[in-house]
Amino acid sequence: MSPTNNTGWPALRVADWEQTRDTLHMWTQIVGKIRLAHTPLINHWWQVTLYVSPRGLITSAIPCGTGLFDIEFDFIDHVLRIRSSDSRSTTVALAAKPVAEFYEETMSALDRLGIHTRIHDRPNEVDPAIPFADDREHASYDPHATYLFWQQLMQANRVMGQFRSYFVGKVSPVHFFWGSFDLACTRFSGRPAPRHAGGAPNCPDWVMVEAYSHEVSSCGFWPGGGEEGAFYAYAYPEPEGFASYSVRPDAAAYSDTFQQFLLPYEAVRGAEQPDQMLLEFLQSTYSAAADLGGWDRARLEEDPNRWPPQP
Repeated sequence: MSPTNNTGWPALRVADWEQTRDTLHMWTQIVGKIRLAHTPLINHWWQVTLYVSPRGLITSAIPCGTGLFDIEFDFIDHVLRIRSSDSRSTTVALAAKPVAEFYEETMSALDRLGIHTRIHDRPNEVDPAIPFADDREHASYDPHATYLFWQQLMQANRVMGQFRSYFVGKVSPVHFFWGSFDLACTRFSGRPAPRHAGGAPNCPDWVMVEAYSHEVSSCGFWPGGGEEGAFYAYAYPEPEGFASYSVRPDAAAYSDTFQQFLLPYEAVRGAEQPDQMLLEFLQSTYSAAADLGGWDRARLEEDPNRWPPQP
């Protein structure tokens, strides 16, 4: 591991923090399921995600009775911070501990604030799916690594947000999915999609049916798929010719294993202009999906700089 370089893009080898990553994955599933338990469905499960914050990852405001609460993974002070609109708050230490212990501490912290919550107590999209209360296998926490991961997410979030701004059709926020443990942003053609077959491990098929009910071009960042993680892009349904489409930069390639384009994070980090390289990847892979899929691009795209600056 190394500190943030002068471009703001840190180096973090997956092999150096894989055990911490897998533990943090389980912790984010617990927090995400707490949000799920209190929040009504929004299309494609957008109500359950986390967001990159100035200190880590946060739920945003969650309704509870007539009040609100939120939960934030603070990767600077290394605490899970729970805040309620009745002015009370509490924390759970982020430190090397089993998932079972983190689960018990987090649910007890909610109870102390009067936020009584029951969740489905097994993780999704992983195999095996050890119940949180029984999981003593995942127990690693490297504070420096999680800090660097948050720095990776900040850079990805910033550039993906810029890319998102050029689309005026239906588009998701840039948000973090705790099931797949990735930062994602999804554009929609406006047309319904064929029913998804499902198949994610320990995840009901109807979850994926809801997620992919409409045609998408999706992109994101995942701390896997490359030496330091990878940016990805895919289309559902995948149009004919998508896999062989010429995308940029040269470091990007279609993965038959993952059925998506991948761009190694380390290629972006090491580029003279990382932002430009990533934007090139996001735009060219979207063009592959939109052009081959017959999207109405003239209606769906717009220049975010179309109005002059405020005086």
